[in-house]
Amino acid sequence: MTEKNAFLEAFKRTKYQLVGHGPRNFQVLKEALSSYDEDYESDVYGNGKVIEDFQEKMATYLGKDAAVFFPSGTMAQQIALRIWCDRNGIHKVAYHPLSHLEIHEEDGLKELHRIEPILLADKNRLIELEDVLSLEEDISCLLIELPQREIGGQLPDFEVLESISTYCREKGIKLQLDGARLFEILPYYQKTAAEVCQLFDSVYVSFYKGIGGLAGAILAGDQDFIEESKIWKRRHGGDLISLYPYIITADYYFDKRIHKMATYYENAIELARLFNECKATSTLPSIPVSNMFHVHFEAPIENVKSILIDVYEETNIGITGNLRPIDENSCYCEISLGDQFSKVPKETISNVFQILNDKLSGIVK
Repeated sequence: MTEKNAFLEAFKRTKYQLVGHGPRNFQVLKEALSSYDEDYESDVYGNGKVIEDFQEKMATYLGKDAAVFFPSGTMAQQIALRIWCDRNGIHKVAYHPLSHLEIHEEDGLKELHRIEPILLADKNRLIELEDVLSLEEDISCLLIELPQREIGGQLPDFEVLESISTYCREKGIKLQLDGARLFEILPYYQKTAAEVCQLFDSVYVSFYKGIGGLAGAILAGDQDFIEESKIWKRRHGGDLISLYPYIITADYYFDKRIHKMATYYENAIELARLFNECKATSTLPSIPVSNMFHVHFEAPIENVKSILIDVYEETNIGITGNLRPIDENSCYCEISLGDQFSKVPKETISNVFQILNDKLSGIVK
């Protein structure tokens, strides 16, 4: 077994975990399906009550005219940007240097659609209005990710979003929301999803992150935009004969968890405080603005893994199953709060962090 797998397995063996909704096993689908009659008809190539009802429900929730369900957010966002570029006649879009499109999609936007990305802002900070104002090239669309995952899930002030939206509309630049974690940021902004989405021309949301479904995404916008996106969905092979396992889990867990987002956010603030009290440990941001944040350890990854495995075995509580190196002397992990945190006996959590602090103090001067 590799070192990475040994660390993950140690995390999985714990009785309780501080993060997530629980194991991604067959029970996730089984639970959602149990609420449906076995004779309920599936969708067929993008049509049918199960998919159409969910699309309408999400369009209403997001405050848009229409919506379409995609098997993946990667497909949905590339298609959204392609449509805006074709309509404006400029095959250039702008987004953050650490956007999912730039670092996780094998240049899909460039290779499949011949769209040139313009990278805005420094990779270690958010896009600000000044970055948009200083654009030297014409673009068809600006994509903004809320929250900006790769820098700890940071968020701009809502007033900044409003000013960017106003400027883009004045200049004829379309604004696309990468809202993979849109539901999770609403408690911080104290806004409805529709209030956030009204600033954007098109919106993508995910159903396997904070919601905890199997997979899948919604793309929402005006009616003409969505009708065109359906054509592109077919071209990409996204109209599987049936998508109902993804739709049913998305719908079921949306209803189950959407009202818990404020609790996840409050738990993230509590957990970040405990991390920041530990030796050689800090969170980014220092106070979370959603249910997720990054934890930075000022120690080599091998040492931190060893310490965490000891903590897991000693307390039977898991903190993370995934550590990533920053350099030879530091590493980090991503923390995302869900249903699991509330299951951990509260009296044991402070003990976990006392033990973690003691062990980190032993290796850091």
